[in-house]
Amino acid sequence: MTPIDALRVRPAAVAGAFYPAGPVDLLDAIQRAFAGAVVPGADAPVPKALVVPHAGYPYSGPVAASAYLRLVPARASIRRVVLVGPSHRVPVRGVAVSSADAFATPLGLVRVDVAARDAALALPGVHVDDAAHAFEHSLEVQLPFLQVVLDRFELLPLAVNDGSAAEVSAVLEAVWGGSDTLIVASTDLSHFQPYADAVRLDTRTASAIVAASPEAIGHHDACGAAGLRGLLAAGRAHGLGVEQVDVRNSGDTAGDRQQVVGYGAFVIA
Repeated sequence: MTPIDALRVRPAAVAGAFYPAGPVDLLDAIQRAFAGAVVPGADAPVPKALVVPHAGYPYSGPVAASAYLRLVPARASIRRVVLVGPSHRVPVRGVAVSSADAFATPLGLVRVDVAARDAALALPGVHVDDAAHAFEHSLEVQLPFLQVVLDRFELLPLAVNDGSAAEVSAVLEAVWGGSDTLIVASTDLSHFQPYADAVRLDTRTASAIVAASPEAIGHHDACGAAGLRGLLAAGRAHGLGVEQVDVRNSGDTAGDRQQVVGYGAFVIA
């Protein structure tokens, strides 16, 4: 294993913006998110995959926490997280991985699973694109939650914009693994709609997610639609079901109701 002082580290890019930059304040923000989350029942299954939002913690944190709470019983057994989300700033064709050895957050380093990255790179359409990862928040904001709910894990970060469901699901299948591997799709739902319109649109999208119908989800329905569709296709191929855990929007959490962004938490098991 590469010594820590020799690692190529992708530094935290949105600490101090999407979440607090200091570790104490960050842990406090995560605890507040969990306090506002939907608490799972005692018989809730351990997920194979999650769908979570990626806005600033005051806005989407409680919704994301509703999904992450489901990982607590498996905190010692999950050792790899495959994280797929959109590239908001850099156009990506296919699926982009990072050449970094680790991703940094205020809570420490998360090492990249090099073997999983190599397996992904062996597939058509997968390539290294550090620019796509350098300032991307959709993946970064998930890491502190994972660092809190899991004991120890390695990461495979995937950025995707226009990849097809088949292309993305092929990558996920290559690194699917067993119960030690968790897959997380990062996406928000509707954007900048009046509250009532957002509720209507997000209810429809949530129904498509629960039905595992990737073909019913358009790019206008979810900013991380490509990764979401690929995960739903992969989960369907494995005969897994989808449970809606929480759907809210910024008008419910920390914003006004004139123009809201939708958030959803879903469990695939």
